[in-house]
Amino acid sequence: MAPALPGIALVPVAGAVPAWRAEVDARQWRGGCEAAARSGGRLAALWASDERDRGCGLRVRALLALYEGLACLELRAAEPMQSYPDLSDLYACAGRMQRAARDLVGVVPEGAADARKWLRHGAWRQDAFPLRKDFQAEIAEEPDRYAFVRVEGEGVHEIPVGPVHAGTIEPGHFRFSIVGEKVLRLEERLGYKHKGIEKRFEQMTLADGARLAGRVSGDSTVAYAWAYAMALEGLTGTRPSARALYLRALLLERERIANHLGDLGYLGNDCSLAFGFAQFWRLKEMLLRANARLCGHRYLMDQVVPGGVACDLDRAAAKALTEEALQLKEELRNLRSIYYNHAGLQDRCITTGRLLPAVAARLGVVGLAARASGHAFDARAHPGFAPYDELRPNIASHRNGDVAARIVVRFEEALESLRLQRAILERLPAGELRVPLGAASEGAFGLGWVEGWRGEVLVALEAGAGGRVRRCHAHDPSWQNWPALEHAIMDNIVPDFPLINKSFNLSYSGQDL
Repeated sequence: MAPALPGIALVPVAGAVPAWRAEVDARQWRGGCEAAARSGGRLAALWASDERDRGCGLRVRALLALYEGLACLELRAAEPMQSYPDLSDLYACAGRMQRAARDLVGVVPEGAADARKWLRHGAWRQDAFPLRKDFQAEIAEEPDRYAFVRVEGEGVHEIPVGPVHAGTIEPGHFRFSIVGEKVLRLEERLGYKHKGIEKRFEQMTLADGARLAGRVSGDSTVAYAWAYAMALEGLTGTRPSARALYLRALLLERERIANHLGDLGYLGNDCSLAFGFAQFWRLKEMLLRANARLCGHRYLMDQVVPGGVACDLDRAAAKALTEEALQLKEELRNLRSIYYNHAGLQDRCITTGRLLPAVAARLGVVGLAARASGHAFDARAHPGFAPYDELRPNIASHRNGDVAARIVVRFEEALESLRLQRAILERLPAGELRVPLGAASEGAFGLGWVEGWRGEVLVALEAGAGGRVRRCHAHDPSWQNWPALEHAIMDNIVPDFPLINKSFNLSYSGQDL
């Protein structure tokens, strides 16, 4: 059943998840988003496209996550200013998405409180917009002046951290305003990892785009590859076999387990519990080696493909994975007992970096961070999402919203993923690994929506002429969650920032496309 958005005629989008779309005018754009917000809907993504070559000007799209499914509102920006109604007062997470759309396409949100650039670091001319069809790549020497918000008062100091960090962490700038060691304010500036991925998609065929999708964020390759495949299968009318869908779920849960194991180790390390780091990374390495034996890649790249999967399980492999799951379950429970009863770790984590449920809701936080703050959003639990509609995952959640709560959710999700893995291996149906893709008509549109380990991953895909990608927007949950880190650090001390930051573990590259 289509969502009820007043005055908007939604038409279905074919695919694995319930979705609709509608072309709207400025009044409907604003009214539809207001109605969605009143009914508890969330802004899942916002992006812009250049459609001047087919007489449609510059277009802005807002993807709303509603109870019934996804609704994509499409608005042609008003000429000659290329403007559209601002949504940041309705959805706080819209602010940075709108700033990125302005930097990349040149569409301007009318009346937005924050009109600063987001992705521009002096690499492009002021009149150049990389996602316009006529963009010519060239190196520019524009001055990079960014107006950080200044906090003034007696005893207030600033600590700039980054954008280059010690170690292999990706670049990002953090500007702390402090009194003593107490953090009054944190302001982030990202965009240093911009790789031109969305532009690269436009130079590829629909089939070849799948490999690029799996490389948007290396720790979420299965989630992105599945979301892209889901979008492509939707717009081509392709239905993977039940076996392929079960195997995709197996790979997705293994990706979730691996990342939770790694983060639990790092969180112990940040609390000076080196034992925890060593044990969890021992377990993660065991799982990654099993991945390599299973499909030839430790991080499962290129295993989810349009139309199905590229790997299969024989009886011996299934038996080995079942035994591994039982061993991991036992060790994870033992380590959970140690973490929950370790006085030093609890002292560092309880009440630290707290994100209250009301703040999380106002910011539109998703995924693990939302579930640790009382909001049990999980795309796997949405009706009709195969095979999870048969597997029925239990959704882990907590209300305290602190580092300790995010640790609890990680433990519970890892254990639940081990249960799901065993259920998948027990129920794995017969069927083809991969079916041929149907034909893609020019202008066909598809959506992919998958719950990655960090949160919901979205892919919006539009077909061009000759089986090529016209536009692909891949959206990482970090877009919604980075601003939450700025709130979680308030009134904590500077030395707690690495711990709080790791408890979210957000992606730099995933939101710099």
